[in-house]
Amino acid sequence: MTSSKSVRSWNETMSARERVRAVADTLRQPRSTNWISEQADAAWSTTADELQSMVEHGTLRRFDTGDATHYQPDYTAALFDEIRTLIDENSREELRDELAAIASEIEQWRATYDVETWEELEGTLADGDLSSSEISDRRDVISLWRENEADRRLIKHALELYSDVETARERMATAADRARS
Repeated sequence: MTSSKSVRSWNETMSARERVRAVADTLRQPRSTNWISEQADAAWSTTADELQSMVEHGTLRRFDTGDATHYQPDYTAALFDEIRTLIDENSREELRDELAAIASEIEQWRATYDVETWEELEGTLADGDLSSSEISDRRDVISLWRENEADRRLIKHALELYSDVETARERMATAADRARS
């Protein structure tokens, strides 16, 4: 349960619509308007309006389940948004450098722990001779390793689409120039 002080802070720093978006963006499973409204500490009507807006903008998916409507993030849209952000904010060389840094870090973990995958490293957590500190360190590495693998997949997709996005942008700029002339 949240304290009244943290609820006040939440209410003072974000509008009801912002709170609804924050809750909806972090959903891990489909949830009802009522559930989202409670979590966001927002009126049901405000929650319903904001959720519908998010559906219309393609950031949220809506599921009718008979007696209730449930919502969850559109994970496909989120994936493409992440890839687009990588392309928008990084040069090809920066993306390649990040891939090299990820590969280097994973190689270090493989050598340090004498494993090939994070799953193998996870399997060593039950070794009876590890201290709590060593277990904690390995858990941290497992988390970072998994994040690196996810980042590597995203960067790979961004590099694969980089030329296509550049071409599309050039076409848009050319069309805009023609429209101005």
